[in-house]
Amino acid sequence: MSNRTSKQALVWVLHGPNLNLLGSREPTHYGRDTLETINQRLQARAASENVLLETFQSNAEHLLIERIHGAPAAGVDFIVFNPAAFTHTSVALRDALAAVAVPFIEVHLSNVHAREAFRRHSYFSDLAVGVVSGLGAQSYELALEYALRALAHKP
Repeated sequence: MSNRTSKQALVWVLHGPNLNLLGSREPTHYGRDTLETINQRLQARAASENVLLETFQSNAEHLLIERIHGAPAAGVDFIVFNPAAFTHTSVALRDALAAVAVPFIEVHLSNVHAREAFRRHSYFSDLAVGVVSGLGAQSYELALEYALRALAHKP
């Protein structure tokens, strides 16, 4: 998967369903940045701190669960996770994150609290280190900044 050095921290950025359509999907809610552009910016920022960053997007719940299950064996230090629509529906993803106990930040591009009522409930927020919501692509960047600072201060 990677050419990670023994001292190099590893951050995973996981993207849930429909985020592969960023840039063209409902730009008033999600902005015009593509997922590729977001991932490239995150990669560059992590590299500037000598942190390895890997990204993964899936529209399939079970693939995200399997990826999360693999985090401890991969030595993942932190996860930035946009569960997208699974935020409001997936107890299975919640259980996977609880089981692996890797710290994570929940990310949303849109302000879920200013949208439909069903979007206001998250199965992840109480497990997350924090939640960044409503700031477009910058939500990912702010979550990564927190992760980088937390890792820099990790004993």
